[in-house]
Amino acid sequence: MLNARLKKLVEDFSRHKNIDALLIINDSNIRYLTQFAACESWLLVTKTKAFYITDSRYILEARQGLKGVTVKQYSQMPCATLRELCKQCKVKRLGFDERHTPYSLWKKLKEFFPRKPKLIPVTGMVEGLREVKDEGEIAQIRECLKLHFKAIDFMKKVVKPGLTERQAAQKLERFVKSHGAEFSFTPIIASGPNSCYPHARSTDRIIRNNEVVLLDFGVDLNGYKSDLTRNFFLGRIAPHVKQVFEALWLAQHEAVKLIKPGVPCAQVDLQARKVLRKFGLSQYFGHSLGHGVGLDIHESPRLSSQSTGILEPGMIVTVEPGVYIPHQFGIRVEDMVLVTKEGNEVLSGYYN
Repeated sequence: MLNARLKKLVEDFSRHKNIDALLIINDSNIRYLTQFAACESWLLVTKTKAFYITDSRYILEARQGLKGVTVKQYSQMPCATLRELCKQCKVKRLGFDERHTPYSLWKKLKEFFPRKPKLIPVTGMVEGLREVKDEGEIAQIRECLKLHFKAIDFMKKVVKPGLTERQAAQKLERFVKSHGAEFSFTPIIASGPNSCYPHARSTDRIIRNNEVVLLDFGVDLNGYKSDLTRNFFLGRIAPHVKQVFEALWLAQHEAVKLIKPGVPCAQVDLQARKVLRKFGLSQYFGHSLGHGVGLDIHESPRLSSQSTGILEPGMIVTVEPGVYIPHQFGIRVEDMVLVTKEGNEVLSGYYN
């Protein structure tokens, strides 16, 4: 019997070119649908059954961990097993996610399915479901943030003049892993002029007094993730640095006030840019305002001026305006916000 998430996916088959089944190869999408940590395996979902296609490396754990899903082992090529299952289930129109299917795999699928079933490209079917988190997912992310806050408090004691960025990153890694977690992405610890790079890599630069240290990292706990950026100001804060920080805080605050069900994602992004424009800083803000966070660190919806999405209760997004002045410094303020029925809840609080 299909679980609730799989049933909801099947309900969308008729709205996506009337497919009979969907092939899913993205690990995060499989994990969402089955609540099983997939690895290098496929999931075939038909209107009545789901099949997990894997090899000898993962077969035992799949049989133990999967519920309501039939596990099939392939010996040489998963395409051959997929063909057998499609024939068995009389699949005439097989959907595949064109965004996650490499060209080489698409060619292989065409070899195995020259006529039937017909291969139908679809995009974002599972990601669309993942946009709205259920109570269990929200609780998981809250647990990530609890540990994240502890890590930030720990780093407040660690980040001092004389330490290198790389040394600070190593201390952060030991702290996070000692609590049974991993990073959502490679942490960013950037000091002084290095902070002007939005995705800076930690270097052997020595952290100095009277400069900005930007700390951006995420905690991965049982598959779900967090993503926050904090700025440490060591010694005296220069007036122009303080002005930038205050402008960013206001831009974030005004954007968050807009977040509620029914609001276009693009409108939230534009609100933050409007505030920064008043301070003459908008030209230093080059990336989108935010993104969804869940099983992936970057997922839908996107808070972007180009986004066509509409906010719904249960969505969790980052709000992260940033100003990056070349060769001088960069500051980014980032928090995670839950869209509620009434409006929103800032899960991470302002500058915890």
